[in-house]
Amino acid sequence: MKEFVSLIHAFGKALMMPISVIAAAGIFLGVAAAMQNPAITGEAFASLHVPQLIIGFIRKVAGALFANLPLFFAVASATGLAKAEKPTAAFAAVIGFIAMHVGVSATLAAQGLTAMTTTPEALQAKGMAQTAAMMTSAEYIQMLGIFTYNMSVLGGVIAGLVTVAIHNRCYTTQLPTAISFFGGRRFVPIVTVLVLPLVGVLLAAIWPTVGAGIAWVGELIGKSGQYGAFLYGASERLLIPTGLHHILNETVRFTPIGGIATVDNQTIVGALNIFNTALTHPGSVPDAIIRNATQFLAQGKIPVMMFGLPAAALAIYHCARPEHKQRVKALMMAGALTSFTTGITEPLEFCFIFVSPVLYLLHAFLSGLSFMLMSMLHLMIGNIQGGAIDLVVFGILGGSRTQWWWTLVLGAIYVPVYYYGFRFVILRMRVETPGREAEEVETEKAVAADERVRVIISGLGGKENIEDVDCCFTRLRVRVKEMKEVVDQTLMTTGANGINHVSDRDIQVIYGPQVEKIAIEVKAALGMG
Repeated sequence: MKEFVSLIHAFGKALMMPISVIAAAGIFLGVAAAMQNPAITGEAFASLHVPQLIIGFIRKVAGALFANLPLFFAVASATGLAKAEKPTAAFAAVIGFIAMHVGVSATLAAQGLTAMTTTPEALQAKGMAQTAAMMTSAEYIQMLGIFTYNMSVLGGVIAGLVTVAIHNRCYTTQLPTAISFFGGRRFVPIVTVLVLPLVGVLLAAIWPTVGAGIAWVGELIGKSGQYGAFLYGASERLLIPTGLHHILNETVRFTPIGGIATVDNQTIVGALNIFNTALTHPGSVPDAIIRNATQFLAQGKIPVMMFGLPAAALAIYHCARPEHKQRVKALMMAGALTSFTTGITEPLEFCFIFVSPVLYLLHAFLSGLSFMLMSMLHLMIGNIQGGAIDLVVFGILGGSRTQWWWTLVLGAIYVPVYYYGFRFVILRMRVETPGREAEEVETEKAVAADERVRVIISGLGGKENIEDVDCCFTRLRVRVKEMKEVVDQTLMTTGANGINHVSDRDIQVIYGPQVEKIAIEVKAALGMG
């Protein structure tokens, strides 16, 4: 069971690379869409040929990234879960993704289903009603020039997971001398080419049932209205300590659970896909469908990330003992600023979610409530982070139709709710938030920056105890040989905001946005490159 949990965490970590890319691409897309909107920039700027040509080019580049997300997820899944020879796994994942869809396409062709026979016109000619014909036609897509089922990101994840399973089993395989050249890592793409088309054939047989099941869950959440948004917002926060919130997020952002729209006779599935398609194809998606999608996106996070958590940080600072206020002030200011601007909240959340279940549940409830209220007020702010950047780019620059001002209204309400709520619980229940720890050992003072890497390695049990080091947005993710060799108190002296023991071999040390630099330094010290 613990090994399974470890694999789930590794999978969530693997998804971080494509997510970080599309988050940045989404910002560029939002800025470009605003600059092509005459209501924002004026008719004079909108009619300038050269600037609009450049902006249009940016939109096409960003749009191409979103169109090929399934391939990116296939590569990320395989690379993140590969035990070794990660470049080989990435290469095999591309081959596997193409081969799988070729298998799907061949199966569809055997059933008489092609790009020509599944157009709305062709289906109507066979007696199908217009609406049914459009919906049926939208179930298929051209992916890298291959006619296949529209499986979105889920198809890429399936290809990546099957490929990495082959890779981890075969990359050390030795063949007889006569054909030894094809052994080892060269053997992986060969097996992938043989297996993935068969996976595609199997998928083609079961995908209609799988798609119907996903669509049913999506309809259930859709019928839940604002309550569905509440459940999503609260569940996402509750899953933060486990790292499994990434799985929930990607399910909503890239599957029918997050919504379905039809653009140019193609089905767009997932909340984030719908929102980004609306940016790249202005006027193609009705506002009602966009709002239904954005209820799971940034708009529900903004009041919490920009206002609620910074207010909680202020409460934690005010509740700290006088002799520790200076240390806590630096920690809280850094966390609050990060949350306010980028929507990255873990540096603050890990200051209280492990020491107070009450604060943890309060935060999750208020997060879910924010998602529900933003949905009820018909906001239309997309992207994924929820900080000031998203508010400006996708809210304010999006114009009055986004109704962005309601985030500020709720944010103003959340400031006293979070501040006094956290202050009351901390003082009444004697919660040991930073600066209120029961024992303050002198030797636990923060180490100097140039000593940090050495202390981190020591706290993880030494070089010989460390098997693998990686990171996500805020966490240093480490696999160790013996968890009993890890010393949490030592790690906390290196500027960590919290420590999460995922399994008996996996540990996460929360550092915040600077974690990537720390990971590089630790890898260099360990000789991992």
